[in-house]
Amino acid sequence: MKNLLLFTALLMPFIGFSQSSHANPNKEAVINTVTSHFKEFTDLSDRIWSYEEIAFEEVKSSKDLSDFAASKGFTVTKNIGDIPTAFIAEYGSGQPVIGILGEFDALPGLSQKTVPHKAPLNKGGAGHGCGHNLFGVASLGAAMAVKELIEEGKLQGTIRFYGTPAEEKFFGKLWMVRAGVFDDVDVVLDWHPSGETKVAVQKGLALVDFIVEYTGQAAHASGDPWNGRDASDALELYTTGINYYREHVKPTVRIHYDIQNAGEVVNVVPDYSRIWTRVRDTRRSGMEEVWKQVEKIAEGAALMANCEYKITLVSGVHEILVNRTGSAAMQKNLEFLGPIEYTNEEQEFAKGIQAATKKEQVGIESIIVPMEETEEHPRGGSTDVGDVSWVVPVVRMVATTAPKGTPWHSWAVVACGGMSIGHKGMDYAAKALSMTLVDLFENETLRQEIKSEFVEKKGDYIYKGIIPEGPPPLNTGY
Repeated sequence: MKNLLLFTALLMPFIGFSQSSHANPNKEAVINTVTSHFKEFTDLSDRIWSYEEIAFEEVKSSKDLSDFAASKGFTVTKNIGDIPTAFIAEYGSGQPVIGILGEFDALPGLSQKTVPHKAPLNKGGAGHGCGHNLFGVASLGAAMAVKELIEEGKLQGTIRFYGTPAEEKFFGKLWMVRAGVFDDVDVVLDWHPSGETKVAVQKGLALVDFIVEYTGQAAHASGDPWNGRDASDALELYTTGINYYREHVKPTVRIHYDIQNAGEVVNVVPDYSRIWTRVRDTRRSGMEEVWKQVEKIAEGAALMANCEYKITLVSGVHEILVNRTGSAAMQKNLEFLGPIEYTNEEQEFAKGIQAATKKEQVGIESIIVPMEETEEHPRGGSTDVGDVSWVVPVVRMVATTAPKGTPWHSWAVVACGGMSIGHKGMDYAAKALSMTLVDLFENETLRQEIKSEFVEKKGDYIYKGIIPEGPPPLNTGY
């Protein structure tokens, strides 16, 4: 015990924030557990960072996380929702059942060294430009800390970690929801790497992804173009239609596309083209209205180019059903922990990131943001956590893992996620999450209040996932 206390005391300055002992002994215990396993967590996170595995290909990342969970006494179930890299790690029995989400997929083309200027680690490789190498580890670390209290008889119930792949591209949680793995859960916790530290009470955006393919007739581009029906013409007419349509959508709408195939060589009239399209809005209902109009534009382009067309649904996500009752409880734990502290070297690294990305060189903002009002029409991105939040109450937070203002989904986030700035945010998240897990296990009234808000906000809406029939798109070539 003396050695453990000495190790903890030596480690605290490197973790980067300080607080007095908590009056709740279970919360003090989970804080100490996370602190004592800091090196294990950072080693695991760094390995996942180095694997650079993209959606549905996170074989090594999933194995390392699930093996770590098994080594700590969790019962691990793999291949959830017919996804080989999805798994559940569970400990305990009976009620309550509290879940926690963990992601671990990377983004294509963002490989980066841990330096404050763009320098690919593996040219053309993927990178953790959203910090998911930190995400899964912190959540599993929080689950592990609570598992020890259940094992010791200090808490009663079941802790369940969800290893959720493919958030960046296909939204793997949709297939997990369809498999029913959240149906018996009381509350789920979630976090995400960020440029600030706060509870997450904004809804994000609903979205849908679909592929449009055009098929025409190949011909010699000069010798007999009149015999051709140009699939790339159809694609260009489609994107032109979308871009004219942008003037007539609400400010909350976002439309993106990625041209994946528009011909191979210049002297052939192409007979095939393909484009990935994404539509977003702050509400699912608004998104669906735009989605259907964009599909009509796809049909019109096919008619004008005299081509056949096909639309294939990839998947889509709901906006988040925010739970402010749970968020208020989590906010207290953030305020107890206080802000993360950074060394001069870390602040200089942060300023280097800001300089390289043309941002004001102010370093890392080290504060706990007060709980915000939930906006009716927020900005920002989308997440498949939204779908989980429509079947079980979800309480969310973000923790600082990169300087504020850093372009997300960029090399700069990758750089921070593989060094101490990211590690400190991961450690902080694990502590805040584990403390909130203690609240949820100990306080039945809190659980019931969270559920009551969930039921009231959901109303009579019947959840239906935006997901095609059949298995997840593991080998589709999308």
